[in-house]
Amino acid sequence: MLPLAVATALAFASSPAVHATTPARADNAYLSQLDAAARSARVSNVDYLLDFTLTGKETFSGTTTLTFDLKDADSPLTVDLDKATIKSLTVNGKTVTPRYNGWFITLSAQDLVKGRNTVVVAYERPHSTNGEGLHRMVDPVDGRVYTYSHFEPAAAHQMFAVFDQPDLKATYQVTVSVPADWQVISTTRETNVAPAGDLRRWTFAKTKKLSPYNFSMHAGPYKMWEDTSGKYPMRLFARQSVAAQIKPAEWFKYTKAGLAFFDDYFGIPYQFEKYDQVLVPDFLYGAMENAAAITFAERGFMYKADMTAEQRARLAYVIMHEMAHQWFGDLVTMQWWNGLWLNESFASFMGTLATAEATEFKDAWRAFYSDGKQRAYAQDQRTTTHPIEVPVPSTRNAFDNIDNITYSKGASTLMQLRHLLGADVFRKGVHNYLVKYQYRNAKLDDFIGSLGQAAGRDLTGWTKEWLYQPGVNTIAANYTCKAGKVTGFTLTQTAQSKALPTLREQRVQVAAFRLDGKDYKLERNVAVTYMGAKTPVPAMNGAACPDLVYPNYDDWGFVKVQLDPRSFDSARSHLAFVADPLLRAMLWQSLWDGVRDGKLALNDFLSTALNNAPQEKDYTLLGDVLGKVLGAKRYLDLMDPQAAYAQAVTRQLEDMAWTSTLASKGDDNFQRRWFGTYVDVASSPDALRRLAALLDGKEQVDGLAINQDLRWAIIGRLNRYNYPGAAALVDAEQARDKSDAGQAAALTAVVSRPDPAVKTEWLDTVHDLQTKLPFSKVRTAMQHLYPAEQHGLDEQTAGARLARLPQLDKTAGPVFMRAYGAALIPAGCTPAAVQRLQAAADAGKDLSAGTRRALVDAVEDAQRCVTIKQAMTAH
Repeated sequence: MLPLAVATALAFASSPAVHATTPARADNAYLSQLDAAARSARVSNVDYLLDFTLTGKETFSGTTTLTFDLKDADSPLTVDLDKATIKSLTVNGKTVTPRYNGWFITLSAQDLVKGRNTVVVAYERPHSTNGEGLHRMVDPVDGRVYTYSHFEPAAAHQMFAVFDQPDLKATYQVTVSVPADWQVISTTRETNVAPAGDLRRWTFAKTKKLSPYNFSMHAGPYKMWEDTSGKYPMRLFARQSVAAQIKPAEWFKYTKAGLAFFDDYFGIPYQFEKYDQVLVPDFLYGAMENAAAITFAERGFMYKADMTAEQRARLAYVIMHEMAHQWFGDLVTMQWWNGLWLNESFASFMGTLATAEATEFKDAWRAFYSDGKQRAYAQDQRTTTHPIEVPVPSTRNAFDNIDNITYSKGASTLMQLRHLLGADVFRKGVHNYLVKYQYRNAKLDDFIGSLGQAAGRDLTGWTKEWLYQPGVNTIAANYTCKAGKVTGFTLTQTAQSKALPTLREQRVQVAAFRLDGKDYKLERNVAVTYMGAKTPVPAMNGAACPDLVYPNYDDWGFVKVQLDPRSFDSARSHLAFVADPLLRAMLWQSLWDGVRDGKLALNDFLSTALNNAPQEKDYTLLGDVLGKVLGAKRYLDLMDPQAAYAQAVTRQLEDMAWTSTLASKGDDNFQRRWFGTYVDVASSPDALRRLAALLDGKEQVDGLAINQDLRWAIIGRLNRYNYPGAAALVDAEQARDKSDAGQAAALTAVVSRPDPAVKTEWLDTVHDLQTKLPFSKVRTAMQHLYPAEQHGLDEQTAGARLARLPQLDKTAGPVFMRAYGAALIPAGCTPAAVQRLQAAADAGKDLSAGTRRALVDAVEDAQRCVTIKQAMTAH
């Protein structure tokens, strides 16, 4: 339901007397929830006829014929259209002069009628180059032009005139004229393609009802692959110049498996008849669930060698994630952007479930634990954390909270709810929800209500605790032993802080282990639903006194685990004796949490890693451990990369990674994982010389091919450390590899050089909001301008960047600032750096929500680094 203030405002908004004197809406680029609700209260039964002409040039033309029912004609109505030049506007057959502010057209009440209305808008508009609207890219290899659309959260009006809000679902019928060698992909399949002068005119069937952000159209000389072996026809598209890097058989295998899985799981057949997937350049995100025409970022799914197991697993998961949205998000859609988290949480949950159950990657939940879930834990422990469900006052704020809380904490709470209700009950509730609300919009209460009804349980309390209260709890096992047996066992739950006091109900497994020689034997495993501060676990009484207790065994719960002292010592001393890879991963995480909390010295963690990582035989877990090792190396770089300890450990890490690379001959996955780590830690003169020798063929690794992706990784590393001749290597490699990916890799190498002139030039380019560079390249420059070990160079402009932040935040827009805040708010690892960031945060109360959060997070990150450094010194 709407909050009281919103409901009251809507009651007034529907009054004709108020309409007569009140502007249609605020005169800015964003749509407020109040204005959207007022519009949807008046408008219904929307249909679009869309006609586009794309020539490959920097602008395109279009005509939108918008037909809709209007409840009353007592007040003006707005239609969203961004930065267009309007050629003509017709309202109900009458040509009118547009009232247009660059963001929306205001239709006068006198031109509207109660009942059916038709509005025709003819316009021209520049293509976008920032990944939103109708994006255009020129392939640097062959000069061909590619376009694709991206509308989430509210960017459809950057391509056509539209009521750009999710609860005004509509049908879309498209015709588009494009160059003769182009393909056009949209929500439905084309019904006709005919010559139209120098162009070809494509006509598409009318779509089913969709929210504007779920509709799409992509056009360009894409290469197409087809597969009709499954229940639904499948196609895959990519640019011609990268087609050789695509493995269509892998894509079709996982797509076919996913469609069969979801048809069965949801109990509702896939509704959009065909399944197209399009790899696109310069994409802002990983992928997007446009109905029946899903887009994927090239950079995440194209490789110049055979995919590793990890890369295939990621491909499978992202296919499944976007496919889950076809039901949950496209078929049933949230009413307003505050419900976007539920779409993403559910797709993350279902994507992982489908990957685990419908592909060869049975350890998908382990990968989820080590990756997304850990990022959610880290974010949920910040002071800037937020509830899963948050208000979204306007489209400006739609992505403020789309983050690791949204995706991974949300998915974890759904997994927890599945354990609490039972898998079959949960599935039944989901099915009932999709059946009831298909082709409609729904709210959180509708979804939770369907699950509660299936379970015969009121979930109001659970919803309040988990979805409306931020923060992560900690649980610990407290037990006593006598005569070698457990005589009392209690789970203790603590809140994150006085400011976040919520204690939650949750179902977990508590497992106790005994050390038997070189093996931890499971002594007892008890499922417990706990709540409040203390929960007795009488079923543990009588078990042999354990050497290791883990109170979230098999990772049912979303909760931070504090190991008891005996278990913590076991984790440090005998990690290799733990046979279960998930438990081993959780114990590694407990050690890393100890580092981040200042309770375990970073040097102790690194000693454990150096001793244990080379022995790790589980591929997924090895990736997790090596990721933590690189995180530890980054802390050392932020502290002082020239310190004797940092240099000694770096050489040890280089030796470990190189030795393990050689020892992994015959296992391509392990060898490439270890070699990738070697490239990422190499910084000593000897290691850099070895990389240079591998690059020019003077040295080889038996079994390892130095492919194009690895060549660029090596060149990037050599430039980052200013290896002699590194700059010339970039020019030579660009002559070899003229691809867009090659351009991005070259840019990465250039901006990462420890050269003050390079930093100044590229920082000026980043700050130039009128630059002609595509945003994808600006974002690449941001991300690689100041590597951790270059904090001396970072420091030269840190104060100026902080001083510029408020003005940049006002002028650059949310897409730019999401990238800038993450990359170019200064890092630090000294009390002075913390104080400077804190002063900026204290002064920056008027920053946008996303930028302010990034700044406050930077304060905490710097303080965490100082704490870790102090723990090392104390050690």
